[in-house]
Amino acid sequence: MMKTIISNATIVNNGESHVGSLLVSEGRIERVVIGGEIESQDGCQVVDATGMYLLPGVIDDHVHFREPGMIAKADMHTESMAAAAGGVTSVLDMPNVVPQTTTVQNWRERMEMAKGRMHVNYAFFLGATNNNLDEILAMPSEQYPGVKLFMGSSTGNMLVDRREMLEGLFARSPKLIMSHCEDTARINANMVSAREKYGDDPDITHHAEIRDGEACWQSSALAAELAKASGARLHIAHISTERELSLLGGNITGEACVAHLLYTDQDYARLRGRIKCNPSIKSDTDRQALRRALTDGRITCIGTDHAPHLLSEKQGGACKAVSGMPMVQFSLVSMLEMVDEGVLSIERLVQLMCHNPADLFGIKERGYIREGMMADLVLVRREESPYTITSADVLSKCGWSPREGDAMHWRVMSTWVNGNLVWDGRKVDEDVHGEPLAFA
Repeated sequence: MMKTIISNATIVNNGESHVGSLLVSEGRIERVVIGGEIESQDGCQVVDATGMYLLPGVIDDHVHFREPGMIAKADMHTESMAAAAGGVTSVLDMPNVVPQTTTVQNWRERMEMAKGRMHVNYAFFLGATNNNLDEILAMPSEQYPGVKLFMGSSTGNMLVDRREMLEGLFARSPKLIMSHCEDTARINANMVSAREKYGDDPDITHHAEIRDGEACWQSSALAAELAKASGARLHIAHISTERELSLLGGNITGEACVAHLLYTDQDYARLRGRIKCNPSIKSDTDRQALRRALTDGRITCIGTDHAPHLLSEKQGGACKAVSGMPMVQFSLVSMLEMVDEGVLSIERLVQLMCHNPADLFGIKERGYIREGMMADLVLVRREESPYTITSADVLSKCGWSPREGDAMHWRVMSTWVNGNLVWDGRKVDEDVHGEPLAFA
């Protein structure tokens, strides 16, 4: 494995930014020098990073790479290439595939599928059902990030709605519980009303009325109640409303997703089904509250809920168009644009996208730029002139992005996974593969 020196970068780590240099050897960060350079060695590749920012590789705590069972829209190979191109070096993948990852055996089979095919590091959640608590208790806790709990029906129909199962899971789960919170009964009632008013397939602009803020609140409040009563660690996924932020604190943490930070319900008219997701994108008031929560400590992580579908499946209204969008390739540059807007600092971005996911899930040896840590790194640069994202840039198998046509100033110049250059700013080295993540 070749040694690499990255020189004269602005290194962003632990809430600080300093110009310095870094030596990578045998897949790890061997040396970090702040305010100086590292002398070149024989056989060592030197990267001049003057004017660029060196960040820890992004850890995306929420992706759907769709394999097995839905590989027409995405698979581990294509989506991990998109991740690498976006500066994401580790992903935590969700269990609502076919077959669902709800048994130890199915989890092992997915791990085997990923071996030698994922171009970034990886782990898979175990999914909760109404009757699989024994499987959850049998899982080796150091091998997986947590339990995914659907307290609202979404893709894959993994709804857990039996009170005794919910109470048993919160009382006995050995791992963090990551919950999708929407009240299905309320959503179903809202859909009936909407179809009476607007026809069998209400226009996409009504999606946020059907999957409304109250549906999120009722479900999130129940999850918080269960967590407080049991002491379980609860991580509420893709928070989309201002009201839900009041539930966070102590053993309850929250994730914001890039789409809910980017868009509002006014964008449905322009982007239509491309931004249809569950929970729905809501008002500008909610978006502004989520943005404020990035810097006041309430939001712990930024994820993507990367969920590709074929563009043909995104046609239709609030009933027919499927929910979910690809975002992993453009999450980091999207958040860097928000740095330019003053939404958050680049140091806070690194806290939310790198440090905090590693700490929250207990991911070993990743998420920081420290001597001895695995060398998962990303080099980014702000361009003087903006460029426009096109479909030709998209590496996800689905071939589209809601960010197409948007002008961007930031580029991912290089991505290293375990010390290996996987993205050089132009293409992914398909011979580079990630490793299974290990957990404390």
